[in-house]
Amino acid sequence: MGLCRLRTIQNEKFKKEMTNEQKYSIAIHGGAGTLLQGQMTVEKEKDYRNSLEQALEKGYDLLENGAPAIDAVEAAVKVLEDSPLFNAGKGSVFTADGTHEMDAAIMEGKDRQAGAVSLITGIKNPISLARDVMEKSGHVFLAGEGALKFAKSLNYTLEEENYFYEKFRHRQWLEIKDSDKFQLDHSNAKDSKFGTVGAVACDKEGNLAAATSTGGMTNKKFGRVGDSPMIGAGNYANNKTCAVSCTGSGEYFIRGVVAYDVSALMEYKGLSLEAAANEAVHGRLLKIGGDGGLIAVDATGNLALPFNTEGMYRAFKTSGGLREIAIYK
Repeated sequence: MGLCRLRTIQNEKFKKEMTNEQKYSIAIHGGAGTLLQGQMTVEKEKDYRNSLEQALEKGYDLLENGAPAIDAVEAAVKVLEDSPLFNAGKGSVFTADGTHEMDAAIMEGKDRQAGAVSLITGIKNPISLARDVMEKSGHVFLAGEGALKFAKSLNYTLEEENYFYEKFRHRQWLEIKDSDKFQLDHSNAKDSKFGTVGAVACDKEGNLAAATSTGGMTNKKFGRVGDSPMIGAGNYANNKTCAVSCTGSGEYFIRGVVAYDVSALMEYKGLSLEAAANEAVHGRLLKIGGDGGLIAVDATGNLALPFNTEGMYRAFKTSGGLREIAIYK
C-alpha cells in the first residue's frame, strides 16, 4: 500500500474517531421567571450572570477533567446554593413561621440511584445532604427531623438562622406575613421572580445526572413540599433517555410528573430530547395550568432548555464549543 494511501486511511480513521467522540455538556438554571426587563438594573443583571457563570464553569471544569456527571451537577448547584440571589440554600425564602425549609434531590442515570431531602433547616448545602442520602443511607428520601438526625450523624454543621437571612427575602415575606397568601418565586407579584436552582450534565463516559435544590415558596404553611425533591416530578436521570431538572409551579409539575414525562416521551414515543422537552413544557404542562421550565440533557450531550414564563435564569456549555448565559427569552 502506498504511503499517500496509508495516510488517507489514517486521516479518515482519525476523523471518524473525532466524530464518534463522546460529547460532554452541562446546563444550569436559577429558576423560571425573572425580574421584568424594566425592573432589572444593569448591576443586578451582572450579578446574576456572574453567579450563573461561576456555577457553569465549576461544573464544566470537572467534566473537562474527566469527573463523573454526578460530581459536576452537585458542584454547580452548591455554587448557586451559596449565592443569596437564588431561592436555595443561603437565599431560601421565609416560611409562614419566619423560618426556612429547604428541599433538594440528586440522581444519576447509570444505575438510577437517587437521594432527596425535604423540610430541612440549617443545612448550608442541601444538595450535598441529598447525595449523602443516596450514597450512605440505604434510602432515597428523608425529611424533617429524620433528615437532620441523619445529617448530624455525618457531622454536618448546622448554620445559624442569620446565615439564611437576606434583606430582600425578608421584605418579600413581610408583605404577605399573617395572611393566607403564599408566593411562588416565579409569579408576577412585584419583583420577586427568583427560584429553584438546578443542573444537568453528561460526562465523558456518556453518564447522566441531575440535581435540584430550592427554598420553596414564600409564606408556605403546613410543611408544603414542591416538586424539586420528588424523583420523577422535579428531578430525574436515566442514561437511556435524559437527565432533567425542573423549576416552576411545583404542584403542577408534581401532577404532571414532568421530569419523568420527558424521559417517557423519549423512551416510549421515540421523541428527540428537544421535542420531548418542548411537549412537556409548552404542551402538557400548560394544558393543566402550570408554568415554569426545565433543563435537560441526553446521553449524546444534546441539551434542551424550554420555559413558558417571561424568562429563566439559565446557562449551558458543551465540549463542542457552545456556550450561553441568558435570562430572558
